[in-house]
Amino acid sequence: MLGELIAGIGPPTGSLGSLLVSCRPMESNRAPVGMSEHARMDPSRTALVMGDASLSYGELDERARRLATVLEDLRAGPGAPVATVLRNGFEQFEIAMAASMVQAPYLPVNHHFKAAEIAYILSDAAVSVVVGDRDLAGELVKARDMAGSSARMLLVGEELEELVAKSPPYRCDGAGPGPELVFYTSGTTGKPKGIVREGIASNEARAAGLAAQADLWQWTPNDIYLVSGPTYHASHSGWVLTSLFVGATTVLTEKFEALSWLKAVQRFSATRSFMVPAHFIRILEVPPEERERIDLSSLKLIVHGAAPCPLSVKRKMMEAFPHVEIYELYGASEGGATRISSREWLKHPGSVGLPWPGVKISILDESGMELPAGKSGTIYITPPRGQEFTYRNDPLATKMAFKERSFTVGDIGYLDSAGYLYITDRASDMVLWGGVNIAPREIEEVLYDHPAVVDCAVFGVPDDRDGERLKAVVQLRCSATPEELADHVREHLAAYKVPREWEIVDELPRDQSGKIKKRLLGSQAAQSIPSSS
Repeated sequence: MLGELIAGIGPPTGSLGSLLVSCRPMESNRAPVGMSEHARMDPSRTALVMGDASLSYGELDERARRLATVLEDLRAGPGAPVATVLRNGFEQFEIAMAASMVQAPYLPVNHHFKAAEIAYILSDAAVSVVVGDRDLAGELVKARDMAGSSARMLLVGEELEELVAKSPPYRCDGAGPGPELVFYTSGTTGKPKGIVREGIASNEARAAGLAAQADLWQWTPNDIYLVSGPTYHASHSGWVLTSLFVGATTVLTEKFEALSWLKAVQRFSATRSFMVPAHFIRILEVPPEERERIDLSSLKLIVHGAAPCPLSVKRKMMEAFPHVEIYELYGASEGGATRISSREWLKHPGSVGLPWPGVKISILDESGMELPAGKSGTIYITPPRGQEFTYRNDPLATKMAFKERSFTVGDIGYLDSAGYLYITDRASDMVLWGGVNIAPREIEEVLYDHPAVVDCAVFGVPDDRDGERLKAVVQLRCSATPEELADHVREHLAAYKVPREWEIVDELPRDQSGKIKKRLLGSQAAQSIPSSS
C-alpha cells in the first residue's frame, strides 16, 4: 500500500560532489538499526553536512561517545534530561546521541527564547545539563538563576572541546535508536506544556517508533534529507533523527532562504525535506526562470505541516514541482494524526487526509457524542497503544485534553463520507506564524506588566507570507507609543513574539462574562486588510 501511495520515490540521482563521495549506496534490504550500528558497519559514510563541512557516521559516533562520558560525569541520565539551546549545527545531534547513550531524555529548546522562557523549561523539566551557544551565555546564566536550577551549563567552544578531548569514549552498546525526545508545546494558557511519553523510555519502544516512521515515509539509507528550518522544532529534529536511524545523510542549513535552499537541492542531490507553508510561499516568490536554471530532479518527497496551507499556494507548489510527491500531514507535538498525498489532495482539495496507521480520528460534540460524516465538531485523536502522553506536572491539562484514550488540541473539523479529515477552525487563540505556534496569552501577560497598559488583546491577522502575523490592541492609562510597548515585549520574549501591528483604543469589547471579544477584533482587523487581488 505504501509503495502505491508514494510511487516513484527512490534513490537519489546525480552526484553529491566531493563532500559526499563516501555516501555510497547501501543494500535496500538492510534494516534500519541506529546511528552507532551504521558507524560500526560503514564508519566513513556521511551522516551530517553543513556548508563545506561534513561528519561521517564514525566521527559522529566517536564524538557522541566522548560527550556521553561528559554528560554522565555531570549526572545526566534516566529522569535527568539534557537540554540544548543551540542554532542549527552538528553539536545538536552529537548531544542528542550522547544523551541517548546515557539514557537521558533530550530536550531541544528554542534558541530565540529569553531568560524567563528558558527558566520555566529548566525548572519544569528538572534539566540536569544545558548545552548552549557561547553568545547565549548571558541569557542561560540568567535563566538558570531565575529557575533556581542546579543544571550544569556547557558552552560550545574551547571549554567543551577540552572536556571532549580528555574524556574517554563511553562504554556502551551505542546510541541505540536515538534519544527519548522531550518537547514543550505552546498552550492556549500561555505556558508551554511538557509532553511526557512513558511508552518510549526503552530502546525497543523508540526503535519501533522510528522504524514505523521510516516505513511510513519510505526512508532509505540512500536518501539525502535537506533541513529547511530550525532543528529545535519537533518536526525538523525528528526527521534528522529518523535520517540518522536509517543511515541516510542530512544536510543542515543555518536558516531558510528560498534561492539558497533550491541551490542546495542541486548541490547535494537532496531527495526529501520537511517544510511549512511559509517556505512554499517564499519558494514561489523566486522567479520561475531562476528556478528552471536549477537542477531539482533529485527531489522526490516534500512533507509539509505545522500550519494550514492556502489552497492556491498548494496548487502552485504542485505545478512548480510536478515530479515531487507533496504530502501534507496534520498532527501536533502530542502525536501525529493524518496525511494526504498530492494525488489524493487533488480529489479531496482542502483535506488533511486519512489517519496514520494505528490512529483513529473522531469528531465529537460538546457532550462527547461522536458526530456523523459532514458534521463539524472537536477533533479527537486516538494514538496507537503505547503512544499515549501526559503533560508534565499538569494533571488538569492532561485530563482536559483526553476523553478516555483520545486527545484533542482544540481543533475543529469534520470527516467526509470517505473518512478524510477537514479542519475548519483551531484552538481558539493560538497564532500560527510561519508554522510556529505562538500563544497570545503569554504576550498579553508581559504587556499587562507595562505601567501604561490597562487592558490588551493579542491575536493573529492574515498574512500572505507567514500565514498570520501578530496584532495587539491596547488600552492605556497614560501615554505610551507602540514602539515603547514593542520594546517592552522584546525585552522579555523572543523577537518573533513581538506584535507587528498595534492599535490604541479607548476600551476593548468584552462579552457579558467579561471575556474580550477576540473573534470580533480579529474579524475587524481582517476586513481592514486591503485585498491582494
